[in-house]
Amino acid sequence: MTFNELNSVENYIIHQLSGVNLNSKGAAEPIEKYGVKWTFKSSDQLNRSVNEVLDEQSLKAALMRLNPSIAADESLADEVIYKLRAILISVNQVGLVRANEEFFKWMTGQKSMPFGENNRHEVIRLIDFKELSNNEYVVTSQYRIHHRETKIPDIVMMINGMPVVIGEAKTPIRPSVSWLDGANEIHRVYENAVPQLFVPNILSFATEGKELYYGTVRTPLLFWAPWRLENDENELAKQLGLSGLGAELTDLLNPKRLLDILLNYSLFSTNNKNQSIKIIPRFQQYEGANMIVERVIEGRIKKGLIWHFQGSGKSLLMVYAAQKLRRSPELKSPTVIILVDRIDLDTQISGTFNAADIPNVETTDSISELQAMLERDTRKIIITTIHKFRDAKPNMNTRENIIVLVDEAHRTQEGDLGRQMRSALPNAFLFGLTGTPVNKADKNTFWAFGAEEDDGGYMSRYTFHDSVRDEATLPLHFEPRLVDVHVDKETIDKAFAELKENLDLTDEEADELTKKSAKMSAFLKSPERIEKIVEDIATHYKEKVEPHGFKAMIVTPDRYACVQYKEELDKFFPEEASKIVMSTTANDPIEFKQKWGVDKSQQTKIVEEFNDEHSDLKFIIVTSKLLTGFDAPILQTMYLDKSMKDHTLLQAICRTNRIYKNKSFGRVVDYFGVFDDTAKALQFDEESVKRVITDLTEVKKMLPEAMAKALFHFEGVDRKITGFEGLEAAQNAINTPELKDAFAQDYKHLSKIWESLSPDRVLDQYLEDYKWLSQVFESVRPASNDIGKLLWFSLGAQTTKLIHENIHVGEVHNLNEFVLDADIIEDIFNNPDPQKTKSLIRTLISRFRGRGSLPKFKSLSERLEELRDKAEKGLISSIEFVKELCKIAKETVQAEKELQEEVKEKSPKAALTDLFLELKTDQTPAVVERIVTDIDSIVRVVRFAGWQDSSQGEREVQKSLRKALYKYKLHKDQMLFDRAYAYIKEYY
Repeated sequence: MTFNELNSVENYIIHQLSGVNLNSKGAAEPIEKYGVKWTFKSSDQLNRSVNEVLDEQSLKAALMRLNPSIAADESLADEVIYKLRAILISVNQVGLVRANEEFFKWMTGQKSMPFGENNRHEVIRLIDFKELSNNEYVVTSQYRIHHRETKIPDIVMMINGMPVVIGEAKTPIRPSVSWLDGANEIHRVYENAVPQLFVPNILSFATEGKELYYGTVRTPLLFWAPWRLENDENELAKQLGLSGLGAELTDLLNPKRLLDILLNYSLFSTNNKNQSIKIIPRFQQYEGANMIVERVIEGRIKKGLIWHFQGSGKSLLMVYAAQKLRRSPELKSPTVIILVDRIDLDTQISGTFNAADIPNVETTDSISELQAMLERDTRKIIITTIHKFRDAKPNMNTRENIIVLVDEAHRTQEGDLGRQMRSALPNAFLFGLTGTPVNKADKNTFWAFGAEEDDGGYMSRYTFHDSVRDEATLPLHFEPRLVDVHVDKETIDKAFAELKENLDLTDEEADELTKKSAKMSAFLKSPERIEKIVEDIATHYKEKVEPHGFKAMIVTPDRYACVQYKEELDKFFPEEASKIVMSTTANDPIEFKQKWGVDKSQQTKIVEEFNDEHSDLKFIIVTSKLLTGFDAPILQTMYLDKSMKDHTLLQAICRTNRIYKNKSFGRVVDYFGVFDDTAKALQFDEESVKRVITDLTEVKKMLPEAMAKALFHFEGVDRKITGFEGLEAAQNAINTPELKDAFAQDYKHLSKIWESLSPDRVLDQYLEDYKWLSQVFESVRPASNDIGKLLWFSLGAQTTKLIHENIHVGEVHNLNEFVLDADIIEDIFNNPDPQKTKSLIRTLISRFRGRGSLPKFKSLSERLEELRDKAEKGLISSIEFVKELCKIAKETVQAEKELQEEVKEKSPKAALTDLFLELKTDQTPAVVERIVTDIDSIVRVVRFAGWQDSSQGEREVQKSLRKALYKYKLHKDQMLFDRAYAYIKEYY
């Protein structure tokens, strides 16, 4: 028997979950019917038709088992099922997430029906969350479901007749096929073709027998996550294949785990586009939140420290923990206090709580309000800051079921305010969460949160390398920049020392002089230095950031430097391409405050605009704002010109490592010299953190070997041969699926290095080889987007650009296309060949087909038919036939050229070109064609049908025209603008 996805993965999953071996013809292992294990039933054993999502017979039995009033009157079960069916039907109107949320309320016991005495409402239980053995757990395979079309998911898992888990298994044999192919089938195919199947869904999973990933309804594939086992640091299980997968599978899909995720870890929220989304936890969030809840319920240890690296989801972890603590009956309605480090409460955490619409959440606006809430024993989730505990009285509330969750537990919580908070709540549980490691030099953090019982002082730890491995965050690269714009701290310190000696200054006078220089600000903010840096930023951004669709942040030494950078940046980009986010002080000049001050609402709008991939805003310029708690996945590059170290530095640079489409790393471009000594800049107790930043000099060292490995697949192939002969030779060298996949693996590694380094001059010597490899890769890449997405990935922007710029080398992409030009016709005339003649006839017929109504082409078409008719009747010699055929072909080429010129004359671009040539002066740039092309491409993007009759349409087009003219410094020529706009209005 050969291995395939059915016998080696799908059947393995069923065996792991239920004990039934479908590869064996022997008797199945007996499973207790209502135990907390899964029972296997084949699809034809289920009491449902192909059009039904629910196994209504099983659901009805569960309703009667769990609800006494329904047990007494069986017909009441039909009323409940009728309402559930209505939710399934509504999915096409309200959307899958909304329908899933409504069904979730029924599944978690939030709905009632008037089934009690005197029509009193009673909570309806579809699932027993306390006594798990009261539920029926069924796993089945090849579950046919029909909506507009029939689909057959591999694995469906049902609780009390409701399909709560959908799984897709892929073959473990083909290297290019991965879990992502299965996830893609669930997310892009099944969720759209049969959305009703996913209305009761808790989660879905996909695997190819090596890795297991899971997601929930409408989760983009980018955010599907692996499930790890607690304390799973041993990668050996992964290397052994199915056994490692089986452990993760049974852990995630254990009925107890699934029902816990359903009840306590399913959030419904909205994203920044105001779309409904569903969120379930990554394993580190689930593990961390459960550790907090278990420690509080046990009550023995009163504190704990959680280090989960920046960007791995601490805000959601706190939401999950708070929600589960509040729901735990053992804790008797506890108070959960969320302490944030910022003075204002407009944080990522409060935003997460509000977006997820968690019940009983309060934010406190004042010290007195917080103290009043605690003194009157408020039992809610309270979001506040440590500063609100200023002047708090001791023993303000001595209850034991108060739990304090402290965000970024490494600063103010360790000082006097932290002690006052502990004094006010002497019996509270204290849990600190940090995204940065704890400094060895400061043992107070361990005193404040670390329990002696925890290994290393951490209750839960999720490192940078864990988060990159699980693709929760991206790797970080840094680039030290040009020596002539780099801060030479040693030289400056030496100069100060010489100055002190030469002027015979006292230490106090020297300190005063240092203060006056504002910590090197005289050097840092010198106009010449900033000019050079901004010029470098502009080049770097246009070449390495903008082509990929990403955005950037510039971090400056102080608020006045922000303005300098902005004014200089405006020389390279339109004004709307950059905005400053900073606060002003009471001592600032009124003009400065009015022009540059940004309040909270303005900051929110700027952040929203920055996160919009279609907006004109490319840069945010800051000095201290938005360096923590700022989540903008589109931000990929930080231009750093400010002294920072330790957790402040790590928090700042990790703004760039959030996951985003086509983004493979975050980048820090260092103008200050922060990373001259990375280990010194990141002085933490964790050795691994020193490797958070990948120096691009290390990446450069990897390039030669990566290139050699990719080329090795084509040993003996002459890369100088072009055309289809060269391509055919290359393709023959990798002519099996295994060889193709191995090449793809090595090429993928090489292309990541290339995209990271481009446009570094180190690439020049490898350019021809990389161009050749890229074109070969493109020629053998599977046509379907659904095949092997992890291996046969989308090409990077720099690589795509390279292929496009050199596409004439790659004419091999058109192997089956017959080009009709003078050389081809001449070749056929001089060397008659039956095959070439037939190709020419087919080409001419296809050219005439679309233009038959035009007199010239109609005449040529008729002549061709007459010629073919003569040849068939033997009225013309073969030489005369070829001669006449070539004559028709030449006339066709000429007619096409004339038609092209005619169309061009009437085209909008031609009209604009005429205008610019007419108005051209000595000051007008010579590149008229480029100006016209820019205007044409921008206007075509923003226009829409009937825009001329809409004030909004006119505004958008005028704005786009102004933007295009600005690039060539023509925006102040009002006559040119008015004439150009009149032409656009007429021709577009």
